[in-house]
Formats: sequence, C-alpha cells, structure tokens
Amino acid sequence: MSEKDLFINRDLSWLEFNARVLHEALDDRTPLFERTKFLGIFQSNLDEYFMKRMGSLYSHARVRFRERLLPLLESLQDCFGKDLVPALEKNGIFLLPWKKLTDEEKVRANKFYRSQVFPVLTPFAVDSGHPFPFVSNLSISLGVSLKYPGREEETQFARVKVPTYFPQWLRIDGKKDPKHAHYVSILEVIMANLDTLFPGMEILEIMPFRVTRNTNIEHDEDESEDLLESISEELKERKFGDVVRLEYWGKGNALMIEMLREELHLDEDQIYGVEGLLEYTSLKPILDLARPEFKYEPWIPVPPHALSDPDRDIFQAIKQNDILVHHPYESFTSSVERFIRAAVNDPKVTAIKMTLYRVGADSPLVPLLIKAAELGKHVVCLVELKARFDEAKNILVAQNLEDAGVHVVYGVIGLKTHCKTTLVVRQEGDEMRSYCHIGTGNYHSVTARLYTDFGLFTCKREIADDVVHLFHFLTGKSNKKDYHKLLVAPLTMKDQFLKKIHRETAHAKKGLPARIIAKINSMDERDISHALYEASQAGVQVDLIVRGFCCLRPGVKNLSENIRVFSIIGRFLEHSRVFYFQNGEKKPTQGEVFIGSADWMHRNLLARVEAVAPIEDPVHKERIYEFLTLMLDDHRQGWEMRSDGTYKKRKGKHPKKELGTHALLMQRARPRGTQS
Repeated sequence: MSEKDLFINRDLSWLEFNARVLHEALDDRTPLFERTKFLGIFQSNLDEYFMKRMGSLYSHARVRFRERLLPLLESLQDCFGKDLVPALEKNGIFLLPWKKLTDEEKVRANKFYRSQVFPVLTPFAVDSGHPFPFVSNLSISLGVSLKYPGREEETQFARVKVPTYFPQWLRIDGKKDPKHAHYVSILEVIMANLDTLFPGMEILEIMPFRVTRNTNIEHDEDESEDLLESISEELKERKFGDVVRLEYWGKGNALMIEMLREELHLDEDQIYGVEGLLEYTSLKPILDLARPEFKYEPWIPVPPHALSDPDRDIFQAIKQNDILVHHPYESFTSSVERFIRAAVNDPKVTAIKMTLYRVGADSPLVPLLIKAAELGKHVVCLVELKARFDEAKNILVAQNLEDAGVHVVYGVIGLKTHCKTTLVVRQEGDEMRSYCHIGTGNYHSVTARLYTDFGLFTCKREIADDVVHLFHFLTGKSNKKDYHKLLVAPLTMKDQFLKKIHRETAHAKKGLPARIIAKINSMDERDISHALYEASQAGVQVDLIVRGFCCLRPGVKNLSENIRVFSIIGRFLEHSRVFYFQNGEKKPTQGEVFIGSADWMHRNLLARVEAVAPIEDPVHKERIYEFLTLMLDDHRQGWEMRSDGTYKKRKGKHPKKELGTHALLMQRARPRGTQS
C-alpha cells in the first residue's frame, strides 16, 4: 500500500468525529434539552475547525470537505426543524417567528426593541461615500437591500450588525411558568422593526448572514523580543484574518450573495445556505428553563476515597500512598484545589511550581498562587500564552500573577507547554520533600466537571525528581534527557513509546502475552502508526480509544487486522490520555500503565512540552485497566471505526436500557467516594 492509502485524511476524519457529536442530538435516548445543546456543540466544533484549519486547505481539499459536510448540515437542520422544535412545542416551549406572535406579544417585543435594542444598532450603508464595512468573526448581520420610493435607480445595500449584548432569544409571553413559554429571536424582532433604521426608504430584501475568519495566524517566536507583546499583536491580527466562510439564512438573495462574495473575496465552495438557525448556541436561555426532566440527571463529583476525610492532612495521605483521581466522577475541588490550598497555607511549604494551559478567568487557583507569593513562598507559574482561543485570558492571568510577585515564565521558545504538572516543595525535618500532581487535564475548575481526566498525586522520589528537572527545562536551559520515570516530549516521549510498541511486537513473536491499549484525543503520528501496523502483523491486539480524528486505518487485511479503533461520545467530553502495555504479563492488570497530557500526534510528541507518568500502585493499575475494558465494551456511547474511516454505532441487545461508560462510572463513584 502507498503511504497515502495507509492513512485516513485528517480533515475528513475530524468531520466523522463531529458527525458522532451530531448523533447525540439525533438520538432520542438523549434528554430533550441535551439534544438541543449538542446542536450547539456540533456548530461550535465546526466554527473552530473553519477558524483553525480551513485557511490552510487547498481548494480541492475544501471541496472534498464540503461534500461530506453538506449532508451533516442537512441532518442538523432537519433535527432542529422537524424533530426538536415539535418536541419542544409538545412540551409547552415555543420558538415563534414574528408572524405567529399575538398582538400583545408584539407590543411587548416592540417595547423592548425601542428601549434596549434600537439605541445600540448601527446601519452601515455601502455606496461611493461609504466603503464596505468590516464584518467581525462569527457575528450575525442583516444584509438589507433598499431604495428610495418611486425612483428607478439601482438598489442600495446596507448592513446591520445584530448585537450580542442581549440574549438572542427573548421570552415574550410575560409569564414565569417554565412549562409554558414563548420565545422570539432577537433577529426576528430587529427585522420586524427595520423601518426604524431606514425611515422613508423602501426595504426590498432582508438576508441574515454570518462570516467566519481565519484565526490561524502565528508569529515566529525566534524573531520576537517579547513573547507577551507578540501574542498580544497576534490576537489583534486575528480579528482581521481572511474570511473563510459565508453563511446566509433562508433562501438568500442572489445579488446580495454575489456582492458579499466579491467584497469578502470568497469562492463559491466557501458559501453555505442555512435553513435552521445561524447560531444554535443562542438557545441557552431556553435550555436554562427549570425543566429537569429534559436534562441529564445532576452530577455532583464525590471526594476521592483517600481524601474523603476533609480534616486529613493531604501531604500525609500522599506520603502514605499515591492517590489517583478521576474527574468529573471525583471532585476537582476536593483534590487538586485542596492540594494547592494546603500548600499555600502550610508554613512548611517553601515553593510551589505550576503549569497553566487553560485556567479560566475565575479560577480559584490564581488567587491561591497570589496568596502564596504574598506569604513569601517561592511561586513559579508557567503560563502558556499560545493556548488556542484562550490567549487573551491567559495574558490577563499572567499579568495578574506577575503584579503579585509570582515568577511567571512562558516556556521554551518554539514549543507549546501542554503538560499538566504541579510541584510542591515542603520542609520535613532535615530534608526537602517534593510532592507532585501530574494530570491529563487542564487546571480548570469548570471543565473539570465536564471533561474526563485522571490525575496522580505522588511524592515518590524518582517521579518527583523528574518533575523538578522538568520545571528546570521549562524555566531555564536544562537539556537533561535521562528522566527516570517520566516520558517527556519532545525529549524522550516518542522514542520511549516506540520502544514499548516494539517490545510488545517482540513479545508476540515469542508467544508471550502482548497487548496495547491507548486512550487519546486524536491520532496522526506516522511513526507510531507504522509501529502499530507492525505490532498488529506480529499478532499484538491493539485497541485505540480515540475521541476525535484518527488517521491510522484499522482492520486492513495483512496490515492492521488486529487493530481496533473506538470512540466514546456522551455527556462528558473524553479528555484523559491513558496508555497500557501488557509487557508479557500473564495477568493483564499487571501490565504497564501511564497517564499524561500527550496524544499520539506529531505536534504533541515533537512540538510541545508534554509529560506522561507511570501508574505503579497495583490497585490503581487495576482500576485503570477496568476503566479501559469498560470503554471497550460500551454499547451505548461507543462507536467503532471501519477501515475506510467511517464509524459504526455500537448497539447492545437492549438499546433503551444500555448504560454507557459515563453513567456506569457515576454509579460506581458514589459508594466508593462516600466511604469513610
């Protein structure tokens, strides 16, 4: 097979992932409001894809992508218009067009328009004296064609930006009953009142539209004297990136579409007609209604068993034994936040070092780090300024930390710092003991309730020493490569993974137990893929649990017959990275287990700083192995990839009664987490 035939196209594979997300909206087993929410997730994913990737694709690649995307957009629109809207109406929730409002509701809407909306609207005419206005990324606008009454001259064009300051859906019935609610789109309200913006003019056509701009703009760090200033400048430039997509609502207007195409410098394949909504995430006010029967059962993370006693000294608990936590089943607040808070308040702690990739504007960790610095502790924080779409937040976090006396660094030139590590140094008698947290997810208290991630707390000397050296690499000029326990990218990780895969291949050839399981977010690394193909041909069972895109091709005769690729999509976003190698052990749970921040992608292994740590406690290894086995047997949320890159939904014997991984792990977490 040629190199091209050995691998799936990355962009088409990503689209298959988003199709699996859309399926959660199509699946009537998903609660009604959650189905509606998945429409917004599908669209947000697609928006991000266009912003990050579309600007770098050649026209033929764009056309291939479009051909696969159009049926998905049709399913999206049908799901909303033919399925979800009637289901909402059946349950007393109406999303009404202007013409179906009662006279009383129209009066109420017009009053809101005049007092709130009208003053902030700005119509922009386009003519010889008014150049075509700048249209910001993902903003919704109204294209308006109009003319002077009674004149035969050429029609005029104007653009009105729909403000995002207000909720995009207005409750219009004047009641507070969550079981009977009428909503109207602010878009409809503005369109019904356009004559107030163009008094004395004849309005001919109205066409709502939205544009998407390329945000994949990066400066050369080697040529930048100040990385903070460079990223700030990059953020400004992104606002003016090339337009990569135009979406228009409804039937559209041929003259307006052509005018926009020329002004925005677009090809035909970059223009999309939209029948449903231009923005599905705008439905949030409806989904916030107090209708618990249409939502997932609320989940409150439980404290990890080892930390169930809130009065127990967390450092003594870690010293007694490593602690493994699994979010969101186990509480981020009761584990990670507690660890940082204890370090801040403990007079024996002399230093705290931490990496922050995505932290959140209201993170409780930032004030804690500031407090630690104010108490005189040595606090070092590596803030990754280049975390995609969180750059502005991270710049603000970095500045706040620096102002408080925290030592802030931005990492290694040319590399994103993606590892999730914390180091706490504590004076214990005559020695300094290092306590570490190594995780798979960001130190983000909000996403810790929505994303699945593992974290390891340990003070084992070899791992702790490795973390110390890792921070030296991040803050200084260390070039150490002989780490004892950690796999560190871009220094050792790829070579170590390849060695472990080749070792499984050798075991299989000798007739020893050999198996590989990797749970990752995405997969495109060619050398790792070739090694897995060789392992498969030697008889190694390879199971990959990949949430997003996967370029490796499973199930091909004489190539990858022993490779299976699965994907789990559900109420939580699968974010943890876990690696298992049986390593000749007869008892599978005694194989090697690692957790960490890296996917099997070229960027993770060669262009980012990543850390993967071993799980050595037998109980923890068994727990993770059981977790992986549970996912591989999931017939509710599970999908299996075919060799052509498409996916098949797995189905159990009783589809309506099947419990997926997330529901089962919530069930299991309750009794374990509440034990004393």
